[in-house]
Amino acid sequence: MTLTNTLRTAIAAATLGLATLGLATTSALADSVSIGFTGPLSGGAALYGENTLSGLRMAADEINAAGGFDLNGEQVTVELVSLDDRYSPAQAATNAKRLKQDSGVSAVFVPHSGGVFALQDFNEKDDFLIMAYTSVPTVTTQGNGLTLRIPPTFDGYVDAFTEYALEHMGSNLGMGGATHEYAKLWGGMIEKTWAAKGGTVVANNPMDYNKSADFYTGVSRIIAENPDVMFVGGASEPTGLVIQQARQLGFQGAFVLMDQAKIDEVAAVAGGLEMVGRAVGVVPLSVYETEEARGFIQRYQDKYGKMPGSEAGYNYLALHALVEAMDDTESTDPAILRAAIGEALRSMDRSKNPYAVTEVTDDGGFVTQTTLAVVEDGVIVRKPIE
Repeated sequence: MTLTNTLRTAIAAATLGLATLGLATTSALADSVSIGFTGPLSGGAALYGENTLSGLRMAADEINAAGGFDLNGEQVTVELVSLDDRYSPAQAATNAKRLKQDSGVSAVFVPHSGGVFALQDFNEKDDFLIMAYTSVPTVTTQGNGLTLRIPPTFDGYVDAFTEYALEHMGSNLGMGGATHEYAKLWGGMIEKTWAAKGGTVVANNPMDYNKSADFYTGVSRIIAENPDVMFVGGASEPTGLVIQQARQLGFQGAFVLMDQAKIDEVAAVAGGLEMVGRAVGVVPLSVYETEEARGFIQRYQDKYGKMPGSEAGYNYLALHALVEAMDDTESTDPAILRAAIGEALRSMDRSKNPYAVTEVTDDGGFVTQTTLAVVEDGVIVRKPIE
């Protein structure tokens, strides 16, 4: 059987079209570097995921607006590729595989510990850097050579928050944290620390912050045990609902917020700072007074029309530092970038570094000061840590 001239012509044209498309795709990829993100963009933690992603988008937009950066003698831009994992570690792993295979990313930003641990099972083999936005200490103590932890570890927060609460708020703790992996780790540590420092845990009733907006039953069980202090914490939005419902049920005590929840964002959901009175948590970015922080806050408000949280600030500076390392080394090799990130943090434009991070530990953790804030008389007050 022979081909007709018409069919031969059609096949030739199709082949030429595919070849042209391949050249165009290759050219487009040569003009940009893809950076991945997997995080919760739907469900109860969607606001948390969007806040994280907003900092990355802002950094990418600034880099591209300035003409990109130099890579092997060519000027390239940043392409941010984001996928929703609904806070699921398994979906985060699937997303990372897809980001590496389809987009050739050299780094993936992940804002939850379950996702980080899932990616650490294969990231060294698949050759990509994990940019971990989680304060779980063990993400950088397991020997994974291609992981960078962006925020400070939460063990410092647990110790400081417990000390302050026991001294100023009471000794009986009711625990109502979330059920995702990060919250369980936080809750387990504060339960042990509270008891070790002389306090009593009178109730422990974790709740699924990602699938529910009705926490009355769970909160009622905790309040029934008459705690002086309630431990709460997940993403800021559901944490605000937990606190609101606790107040509506008559709880007059204090709150300890794990570091994922930000006091100002929690208050906006709960009904104002008066609703979160006597709460202890991390210092919100909105309270920082440095020139770098205030400048970032103003630019973020101009772009998004709202106050940024630490998710936006930390991920913004981390992407700027990652691209600075690419520019300095003229490489996208994950191992080279991992080694160069410390110097990149020190040499990058200070206005792009709202938390003034300039050091990285040997095991890959950004070095940042642990902070503590308390709500007093409707105002967020920064407190020194002994």
